[in-house]
Amino acid sequence: MSYKIAFFDIDGTLVNEDKQIPQDAMEAIAEIKKKGIEPVIATGRAPYFFHHLAEQLHIDSYVSLNGGYVVYKGEVIYKQPIERSDVEAFVNRAVEHSHSLVFEGHHTFSTNNDKDPFMIDAVSSLKVDLPSYNDTFWQQEDIYQIFLHCAAEDEHLYEKAVPGLRMIRWHKTALDVLPRGSSKAEGIHAMLDILKLKPEQAIAFGDGLNDKEMLEAVGLGIAMGNSHEDLKPYAKYITTHVSEGGIANGLRYAGLID
Repeated sequence: MSYKIAFFDIDGTLVNEDKQIPQDAMEAIAEIKKKGIEPVIATGRAPYFFHHLAEQLHIDSYVSLNGGYVVYKGEVIYKQPIERSDVEAFVNRAVEHSHSLVFEGHHTFSTNNDKDPFMIDAVSSLKVDLPSYNDTFWQQEDIYQIFLHCAAEDEHLYEKAVPGLRMIRWHKTALDVLPRGSSKAEGIHAMLDILKLKPEQAIAFGDGLNDKEMLEAVGLGIAMGNSHEDLKPYAKYITTHVSEGGIANGLRYAGLID
């Protein structure tokens, strides 16, 4: 099967620990573009968290917010916000247990506690600006994803709190909260449908727990050498570390670059 499209996670995949894109990764992506293969960002991040990276790579198509908001060449082709009643129920549970939240719309984000050290630590790790304070933001905008800021030992307080939601930990002080059934794979399927491509014609790179469904949804799922150990069984190939040519080596394995 000839691959026509490649999906790339960001943190730990396209960017290293310093949130920089390695030069060899940039060159490899430029090379597949010249060959007519479409590079697409597929990330848990919201669009405003990665516009600068997309511009560096000259990529204008993305699966963002863990599949909740999908854009192809600048046009929105799919979106799945969280049900407002589910957001409200989750907010009530978090307030009850004194855990702060960050609410992510498609164009901006806000928090209900801008002084929480857990929130500051997690969001700062993304090398982005901190959210503004607005505890009613979720009542005014469609919310595609929520950051819950709590320690791992407190996760059980939320596991069955709202049946329509699921959680994925991405930081020691933060979890993504998204609609149950939503994933990067759903966003990828939406894009492949628009392009009339089969899953077998796609490859994907990832390193985190939110990449499981994505790696299984394509013809060739590639895990980075620095991946979470629980992700690796979902990959058909494990490439090298992000800082050791991981993207270039994976594309080379797929036969997409020399």
